[in-house]
Amino acid sequence: MPTSTALPDFPDDDPADLAWWLRLSLAEGVGPATARRLLAAFGLPGQLWQADASALAAVVSPALAARLLRAPTPAVRAQIAATLAWLQQPGHAILTLADSRYPPALLDIADPPLLLYLRGDPAWLGAEAVAVVGSRNATAQGIAHASRFSRELSRAGLSIVSGLALGIDAAAHEGGLDGPGSTVAVIGTGIDIVYPRRHEALAARIAAAGCIVSEYPLGTPPLASNFPRRNRLISGLARAVLVVEAAAQSGSLITARMAAEQGRDVFAIPGSIHAPLAKGCHQLIRQGAKLVETTQDMLDELPSRQAVRVAHPSPQSQVDDDAMTSLVMQAMAHDPVDIDTLAARCGLEAAVLAGLLLTLELAGRIELLPGALYRRLE
Repeated sequence: MPTSTALPDFPDDDPADLAWWLRLSLAEGVGPATARRLLAAFGLPGQLWQADASALAAVVSPALAARLLRAPTPAVRAQIAATLAWLQQPGHAILTLADSRYPPALLDIADPPLLLYLRGDPAWLGAEAVAVVGSRNATAQGIAHASRFSRELSRAGLSIVSGLALGIDAAAHEGGLDGPGSTVAVIGTGIDIVYPRRHEALAARIAAAGCIVSEYPLGTPPLASNFPRRNRLISGLARAVLVVEAAAQSGSLITARMAAEQGRDVFAIPGSIHAPLAKGCHQLIRQGAKLVETTQDMLDELPSRQAVRVAHPSPQSQVDDDAMTSLVMQAMAHDPVDIDTLAARCGLEAAVLAGLLLTLELAGRIELLPGALYRRLE
């Protein structure tokens, strides 16, 4: 029986070499729990391939032990080669469980990933953070809430963690980028894939100023089963989770449940009893989530932030807001217009525009019509 199956064309003299970690993560039949069991028994990945079949079979099934001792397939070799080549590009990184940069917060959860693939600065994974999640089909008011809360939390020094999805996630990332806390995107695809595609520009900004992280190998497509699983990392990286809008059956509620199981605080923004996207938040509040109306409500609950007060807008920021409001009113005719068309006319980010439209609607200067169309009233 062979006692070693070195990877041709890859270094095999260092059991901690990344090629061994990649081989273990790509091994057929080896999930995260099995991989951690093997590491606990044999140490570093390269060392387990120095073991014989009987030693491996004491930890995993004989069939899996025999499979592990076979030479890696051409597909596995190609994946390792492609990953190592991807790693040579600036701003790319892979953290293993043994890496000192691996975020301590994830080591505390039940099933930390074997590997983390990153675009951006790994240091952001260790920053104190709040996760902001909610519906993909968010209302304009929900988007405004997510953007404002995230911006103010970021300006208070907290990083914003979310999932790069449409709706609330995108607004949360935009708000996080607007402050020194920046933002972390946890994705459910390979790190080389941006999903949805319309967020490629947003993803590039996050990679430049924050971090994008995935536990999935390069090339992994957007499989539906991957997204609920990645939610444990969104909550795991954060000190608390804020749910902005969520239907009664929402993936955001999965994140909130995982957060509670991980010992994180859960916050929720209430809404109208008639709003479908408020039902999930109300359900969480009934189950013990903390109702919040302002960012300060959250900061008051976080021990490390209780001395931090949200800064009031400066006179200059008020001037900037007035200028943007004037721009929107000038761009909006009395004929109904959708938010995308209006954004193109004004040159404003969708999340910022949504907040301005909500303010103008509440002030009675515009009205929201069926079909998400806006019309100027003055």
